[in-house]
Amino acid sequence: MKFYKYQGAGNDFLIADNRDGAINLTAEQIAAVCDRRYGVGADGLMLLESSDTYDFRMNYYNSDGSGGMMCGNGGRCMVAFAADMGITRFDFDAADGFHTAQILKDENGVKTVRLKMKDVSEIIRYDALEGPSVPSKGCFLDTGTRHYVRFVEGLEEYDVVAEGRDIRYNASELMPIGANVNFVEPYDGGIKVRTYEKGVEDETFACGTGIVASCVAAWCGGVRPSLEENARVRYDVKAKRDLLAVDFIPSSVAEDVWLTGPASFVAEIILPD
Repeated sequence: MKFYKYQGAGNDFLIADNRDGAINLTAEQIAAVCDRRYGVGADGLMLLESSDTYDFRMNYYNSDGSGGMMCGNGGRCMVAFAADMGITRFDFDAADGFHTAQILKDENGVKTVRLKMKDVSEIIRYDALEGPSVPSKGCFLDTGTRHYVRFVEGLEEYDVVAEGRDIRYNASELMPIGANVNFVEPYDGGIKVRTYEKGVEDETFACGTGIVASCVAAWCGGVRPSLEENARVRYDVKAKRDLLAVDFIPSSVAEDVWLTGPASFVAEIILPD
């Protein structure tokens, strides 16, 4: 069984071409191959599959084998992989619906991919709620995956794992399936984001849907964007190591949302069938 490892802003994935439908993995098999000590190691696994409606379908699984959600960095890596497989159009279906993408640059093995994300129709502010399990000073929104966003000071030293795990498991308002937890700090010209991801159950180097959620929350919270032009706003975002950008049209919340960032091939991996 052949897999290809890609990474987008440090979020790494195993991807296979399953357009013939021959690959059928259990959650246990996915968790085993994504294990960083006893397997190959990855934040998630994706299958490129055929679609009756679009150019292909993206089937995404977390590293624990759970699925049923969208991954923004994974989406950009899937587009890079599809291009490397000879696909030239990037209209595709994912767990949260339709996406399209453009490859803006392809230099030195790194593709810059602009990926259309789902519109955001609702934001819930938790500082307006009461109760012992309410995560204070933050908000909840769905950008293809469920996200909680909290603005903090001193993000570089912040205990993202402990605080993120506490919110992910103990905030009853986010249950039963929980949410990814994003910690955000504005800086001059953009925002910095660190994310605790459910399904990985740890901090990852970046989370695409979390970065989108953080930018939309920043706009709704009055944080000035990096650029405001022709009814669109853009936020430049610092993840753990890479720079990304999110642009959208503010509406009731946000529409015509796009995530731009790097995606690159890492390795080809042959696993026993």
